[in-house]
Amino acid sequence: MNLGLQNKIAIVAAASQGLGRAAARQLALEGATVVICSRREEAITQAARELREESGSVVLPVKADVTKPQDISHLVSEAEQRFGTVHILVNNAGGPPAGDLLSLTDEDWLRGHDLTLMSVVRLTRAVLPLMVRQEWGRIITINSIVAKQPINELLLSSAVRPGIGGLAKVLANQYAKYNITVNTVCPGHIRTRRQEELAQTRAAARRISVEQYFTETAAAIPAGRLGQPEEIGNAVAFLASEKAAYINGVNLLVDGSAAKGVH
Repeated sequence: MNLGLQNKIAIVAAASQGLGRAAARQLALEGATVVICSRREEAITQAARELREESGSVVLPVKADVTKPQDISHLVSEAEQRFGTVHILVNNAGGPPAGDLLSLTDEDWLRGHDLTLMSVVRLTRAVLPLMVRQEWGRIITINSIVAKQPINELLLSSAVRPGIGGLAKVLANQYAKYNITVNTVCPGHIRTRRQEELAQTRAAARRISVEQYFTETAAAIPAGRLGQPEEIGNAVAFLASEKAAYINGVNLLVDGSAAKGVH
């Protein structure tokens, strides 16, 4: 299926690795021009070089920390100055720390809120005027299964991430008239470095090996396996396309049916 992204300009946040990189990769493979950012300059430069070589598309690296408003302004300004506009925004950021109510400090809560929710608010606010002006836009946030089904040891994430879904729904209602769609993708257990880190913590707490933890986790998922990053990238690329023009305000689980509720 040709998704028609050849002339589109995309920004993908936190794209040096993991789900952000998977999303940037698929957009680039579909022919989009992709601006990617990370707070680690060497890592994002290398990622851009590898994505260019694999896709043949233009991939521009920008050093930016999505918790810093001035970095977000710089990122969007770079995209607009180099390419004239932004058609697609993929919000993404690393997850906040694990912990319970007694171990998480006020500073943890504030940092987690800034990283997880305010990065979405600030990036979206920066690109919306461009999308309204051209009457076309796709805003996709990589969220988490915890937005639908809270996880005990991910208290901070479970408290903040449902707000992203609410934000997306309101913006979808408000900006649909400009041919702008606003959706989220909620990954389940995807084999990324973040998942490896969580596995180590959970396995240590249960005094089992990491591989045993992954085996048990996979067995609890109806699909019988963990997801791969490219499966999230595929969902993002489809939602970014004209093919998905009538999909708006959706919080899409991509989880192998791991979530148990009716959503």
